[in-house]
Amino acid sequence: MSKGFNIPEKVIYVCTGSKCKKKGGKDLAKLFREMIKEMGLKGKVEVVKTDCTDRCDYAPVMSMQPDNAWLNYMNEAKAKQAFNDHILHSSKD
Repeated sequence: MSKGFNIPEKVIYVCTGSKCKKKGGKDLAKLFREMIKEMGLKGKVEVVKTDCTDRCDYAPVMSMQPDNAWLNYMNEAKAKQAFNDHILHSSKD
């Protein structure tokens, strides 16, 4: 029998489909990973890069779970605010 794996409390899904990637999706995933590491949240919060979410007109797109918050037209400043709102100070804690 294999060992179980850690399930994070919160997950940030970042679209890295072609349009989202061109508009900074991959960089935003990297930013979140750095923030998670700096804040000592590794293992509690995970970043998952996804393929296309079929929301290309709103690129870059991401989702923060378990809040089920879907965010669009993201940039670094909006991403940091979303992290604060949905990861650090989530209403579902």
